[in-house]
Amino acid sequence: MSVALGAAVSPGRPWLNRRRSFREASAPVAVALVLAAVANLVTGLAGLLGFYLAFVIFFAATSLVFGLRHDKVKAIDKFATAFVVVGFATAFIPWVSILVTLAQKGWPAIYGGYFTNDMSVTGADDDLGMGGLSHAIMGTFLILLVASVIAIPLGILTAAYITEIRGRLSGFVRVMVQSMSGVPSVVAGLFIYATVVSRYQFSGVAGALALAILMLPTIARTAEEVLKLVPEEIRSASYALGASQMATTFRIILPSARSGLITASMLGIARVAGETAPLLLTSFYSAIFSRKLTGEPLASLPMYVFQNFTVGTEHALTRAWGGAFVLLSLILSLFILARFVGGRTNK
Repeated sequence: MSVALGAAVSPGRPWLNRRRSFREASAPVAVALVLAAVANLVTGLAGLLGFYLAFVIFFAATSLVFGLRHDKVKAIDKFATAFVVVGFATAFIPWVSILVTLAQKGWPAIYGGYFTNDMSVTGADDDLGMGGLSHAIMGTFLILLVASVIAIPLGILTAAYITEIRGRLSGFVRVMVQSMSGVPSVVAGLFIYATVVSRYQFSGVAGALALAILMLPTIARTAEEVLKLVPEEIRSASYALGASQMATTFRIILPSARSGLITASMLGIARVAGETAPLLLTSFYSAIFSRKLTGEPLASLPMYVFQNFTVGTEHALTRAWGGAFVLLSLILSLFILARFVGGRTNK
């Protein structure tokens, strides 16, 4: 199709399409909010849960109706988009609710010395302006450090054996790793209790061994998927230059997947940071921080929360909520850091 010379060409206004798209996207939400509010007032769907349920129903219906104004394909697209948005909100809202609840209930326990003092001279029911959880934080980091030293190398080597070495036992090793992923945490604690604690005493090393058992399958499976993403051309080029399988694995493949392996390690640490059952049977609890990893109990954040909930008094429960908030913040920070490192890997 040709355009006559000198014909006027109307200027384009692409920003109008963006405004129209915003109106089309926000209209179903606004209508659903109004209808949900009305339903919340005139029916038995009371409270936030009832309002959200009504909003989900009306949002799906209004998205379908607004989509039918265009064509069938547009209607299906709007309906599917509505379900994706609702699914994301349904998964995200409980997480926010938990975090807000912990902050509300635990914030009264947090004061200037909360992160620098321990409970050596403070009882669980003493005033909230006394004591703290420095011993639990330091104990948690110490236990996780020892567990990481044990589990991270074993997990990465296991993944390398499955994906790179591919020996005769690689299938068996993969099945064992997958089976270990389903082992309850209390079973790992009972195993270490029977083999270590019963012969010696509660200790930080015993707790680290229990957590290492739980970390290993997470790190191994994640690292396996990371190593599979390394291009096959890199392996072929290394072998073409005369490098052995061992040299290719440890000098080429593992360094190429370094960021992904760091992410796998962080996910493994975050997986066990909040475990209570294995620590209850292995490291137990102490009101003070001990630098000794053997011969005596070692405090941790999960056990700090458990111990205060066991006391059950008002101030003890507030301290437990505060410890739970700090623990959840720590785990959330690890997941965010892992996501950040994983994003750099993709780039």
